[in-house]
Amino acid sequence: YATPLLRRDPAVLRLTGVDGELVPRTRDDLMTVFASVVDRHDHVDTAIQALRALRRRELFRIAMGDVAGVIGIDQVEQGLSDLATATIDAALRIATGENPNTPPIGVIAMGRWGGGELGYSSDADCMFVVPDGVSDAELGAASAAVARMRELLRLPGPDPTLEIDADLRPEGRDGALVRTLSSYITYYGRWSLTWESQALLRAAAAAGDLALAAALIDAINPVRWPPDGLDDDGVRAIRKLKMRVDRERGGATRERDRDRATINSRDLKLGPGGLADIEWTVQLEQLRHAAKVPELRVTSSRMALNALVKSGLFTPGAGADLMAAWVMASRMRNAIMLVRGRASDHIPTDAREIAAVALLLGYGKAGASTLLEDWARVSRRAVAVVDRYFWGLG
Repeated sequence: YATPLLRRDPAVLRLTGVDGELVPRTRDDLMTVFASVVDRHDHVDTAIQALRALRRRELFRIAMGDVAGVIGIDQVEQGLSDLATATIDAALRIATGENPNTPPIGVIAMGRWGGGELGYSSDADCMFVVPDGVSDAELGAASAAVARMRELLRLPGPDPTLEIDADLRPEGRDGALVRTLSSYITYYGRWSLTWESQALLRAAAAAGDLALAAALIDAINPVRWPPDGLDDDGVRAIRKLKMRVDRERGGATRERDRDRATINSRDLKLGPGGLADIEWTVQLEQLRHAAKVPELRVTSSRMALNALVKSGLFTPGAGADLMAAWVMASRMRNAIMLVRGRASDHIPTDAREIAAVALLLGYGKAGASTLLEDWARVSRRAVAVVDRYFWGLG
């Protein structure tokens, strides 16, 4: 993963000389520097090239800090999330600058980006909002600017691309890419479904017009933190949706597979005890209790998990088991990306690749089998917690 970044810009090698240079820069610092650099360029081509060069350097900084053990998983994920924020904000400045009639656009981070938990292979899930009162022409200009921004960020090149995924917006892929503030409010107030409340749990004002994005966040808070929590029908709806998603995406379901700890055990996301199991379990409890437990009103899965333990909704043991699985799965996914240079949610079957992943994670030269044993144990413990708190078993 890091080698092409170094070949593209050999000067970044100097970052490896001092541990302090391998710590991610702050979000505010990145936002200021990125905006300043793109504003100095009059042409789109040179501006996006400058932006990509800045992002390349920061990706190398984070990756080398990770490989060298200077930073941990929290700093890696927050660093990558802040870098995505600064990159998208700057790319949107470039895109909107092409048309002076483009209205302000607020960007809402969703998913792992909204939670400040991006990995090297993560897409940036988001939604886009414009002010009320814009004309049809202005709304069209905003949609064109968003499409242009996505195009600029996925231009072919040697750098890892930053994919913008807007499928979590109202009505999904069939819905408008950009909506006005009142359009969002009307939709979520009248037509939103339970899964959309769940998706909004990790929504955060991120880029573009932050005041506009924050206004939308304020408006959707009652939707993602239902004042009366979830009734039994709502809980059943979430469970049925999880079973359907698992079936469609190849994960194990409680209804079909009694021994979930042996199904798709190499799938770090959809397999038993993987990231999806943990996220759905935490999010179900947020939907049920966040209105009455303010500490649960956070977008980070790890922070929400800690709050569940602190509030007494989870036992310390259950929280520790889910946290261990979350951290290990996230670290392994990142290590796989660093080793292979391409994204995968599956633990490699190639002996050399899994040996390299184990070495990167501190298991030593002959640690692959120990790594797999550790994951099997950690994921089994997570499965027991998921069965108890999400599926209501035992």
